[in-house]
Amino acid sequence: MRHLKEGFLCMLGAEPKKPGHPGQISEEVHRIMEVKREDKSRIKEHLHEQARQQPRHTWRNRRWAVLVAVNLLFVLSFWLDISVLEGALTGSRFVGFHLIDLNAALQVMLAHKHIIVNLVIGTVTVFLLWVMLGGRSFCSWVCPYHLLSELTEKIHLVLVRRKIVTEHQFHRGARTVFWLLFVVLAFMTGYTVFETLSPVGILSRALIYGPGLALAWVLVLLLFEVFWSRRAWCRYVCPIGLTYGVVGTISPTRVSYHVEACFHEGDCRKACLVPHVLDVTIKGRATEVQMGLGPDCTRCGLCVDACPTGALRFEVKGLSKLL
Repeated sequence: MRHLKEGFLCMLGAEPKKPGHPGQISEEVHRIMEVKREDKSRIKEHLHEQARQQPRHTWRNRRWAVLVAVNLLFVLSFWLDISVLEGALTGSRFVGFHLIDLNAALQVMLAHKHIIVNLVIGTVTVFLLWVMLGGRSFCSWVCPYHLLSELTEKIHLVLVRRKIVTEHQFHRGARTVFWLLFVVLAFMTGYTVFETLSPVGILSRALIYGPGLALAWVLVLLLFEVFWSRRAWCRYVCPIGLTYGVVGTISPTRVSYHVEACFHEGDCRKACLVPHVLDVTIKGRATEVQMGLGPDCTRCGLCVDACPTGALRFEVKGLSKLL
């Protein structure tokens, strides 16, 4: 329960906490750390071997393939006029089942100031889907803006390395503030302000129905992320990620961390799209032998690909290793 609470607070913007006292760390973790201290030569040998290995992209490639396939299915359903996946990411129907984005449904009901039955049906379907798959997996496995932002991040990092631009960071709690702001605006104005600004909806509709002037706003966001602050929209603004993160707190599908297999190289944190969720991999931070990453984890799999020893794995809680 304590880990769940801390993970939830970190998602809202709090900084990850170090263990307050040695008693919070289990005896088995102490034993594993002691074995590692006594076998430094083996660890050094492993680090040299790890440095020679080529990075894997297994989960990244799977994720990109799924993301492209889902968005392409929307496009083909519309252009071929087949009733498979109708609508857009904010609201759709898959072979007759209504699917409504949780955040979009909340915005609409607040703007109209009453509960809309059809929206409730669609949100229950989506809620159950992402509870099974893992809350914020929507962000990395479905969202088209996430893919563009992931690609522009690579450009940003190149520019930073060449000292052409400087990386600027904001407090992660800003996303919580924006979530509340969009909620208040929807209720006070009777208008879904966020849906007008959301690059997720703009890109989804543009792919399906054709481009429009709203794409200029998406371009502005991407340029801001290239030249000022990488992944700024996803990390500091987008309330969709926070909404699905709440769902992720109860999801059985997760990336889990296994202390005994970790050599604390830090490659996972360098690859992670939300690196604070991997704070547990820092030496001395883990309190249990096996720990699930926090609800802000997007289940992107980049850390799983980056870890050469299998310390990070996709698992379903209560079951054996998924893959």
